[in-house]
Amino acid sequence: MRRLALLVLAVLAVAPSAHAAAPPVRASAWIVENAATGEVLASSDAHAQLPIASITKLMTVLVTLDHKKLTDVVTVDPRAAAVGESSAGLEPGDQLSVHDLIEAALIQSANDAADALALSVAPDFRSFAALMNEKAAELGLHDTHFVRPDGLDAPGHISSAADVTKLARVAMHTRFIRDTVRQKTATIAGGRTLHTWDDLLSTLPQTIGVKTGHTGDAGWCQVAAVRGRGVTIYATLLGSPTRGERNDDLESLLIWGLAQFRVVPVVQPTRVYATVGVGYGKSPVELVAATPQLAVTRVGRPLTETVVAATQATLPVRRGQVFGHVEIRDGSRIVGKRDLVASRTINKPGAVGRLRWYAGRTLHHLGNLF
Repeated sequence: MRRLALLVLAVLAVAPSAHAAAPPVRASAWIVENAATGEVLASSDAHAQLPIASITKLMTVLVTLDHKKLTDVVTVDPRAAAVGESSAGLEPGDQLSVHDLIEAALIQSANDAADALALSVAPDFRSFAALMNEKAAELGLHDTHFVRPDGLDAPGHISSAADVTKLARVAMHTRFIRDTVRQKTATIAGGRTLHTWDDLLSTLPQTIGVKTGHTGDAGWCQVAAVRGRGVTIYATLLGSPTRGERNDDLESLLIWGLAQFRVVPVVQPTRVYATVGVGYGKSPVELVAATPQLAVTRVGRPLTETVVAATQATLPVRRGQVFGHVEIRDGSRIVGKRDLVASRTINKPGAVGRLRWYAGRTLHHLGNLF
């Protein structure tokens, strides 16, 4: 292999006409993100500090799991049983596993379950909120401050659409949380049947969670995630006027988000990316990708393709021999990379190969004969 040739060119992934503006939204703040990269696809007042209602319970669960195992048993504190509003009907002294209490907190958004978890970790709500705020700082949630584990309205209990989305993405790294927030119903200890408040689980098949919320101060809120081919999209909406408007706007945002991406063949198996000269009057050897590659790309955004390959090779050349590589970038992010290999074999003119003879177990090479 001798000199290397470098070729850089921009290729349009998909037609720009599909790159439409986000649909209108009736809410105080919202955001749409690509889960894999954190890229913000569209937003409005994404860092406005607002009440987030029961979306708070995602942090309650994360902090609980930092201190408890799913199999640990919690005795329900009277302060938790008395909280009221959305509940799982817990009574003081009831004993439930952390597993069941988390399901109640995330599926039915039960305030008593969230508070029972908090009081199993800390002596009071204020102490547990301190743990929540420590976790928020650790996660880089700069717009966020917690006061209660259940998300009921309280002065200073705030977050933002951007922070809520980050929190949800972190929570979904935990398999038990992922499995829980996809459930429409569940049955826990005491024969208690839970029912989700997440309407999108029934109306939008790609939905995989995450958490709803509603209070007088917060309005109707939700962070939701959908999974399409090769991409997961998160959308958070805070302060919608009604449950129906929240559902409609979130569904529109999520469908729009999915439509911003395509799975495309960024490295193609039949394409000749370069040629390498071999001398001896023989035609150059075509270089092809060792294997094809698909990647998820955003509609209308150009990708940068870089080809690095040898311009001259020394015979013999074997089919599949590596002579360079092709790399595809979306901005600074590599979305595709494959070796470039010879498409055929060429030996030297008149070569008879390597002659060998054996003396016992010793292999001797006599060299190339011409």
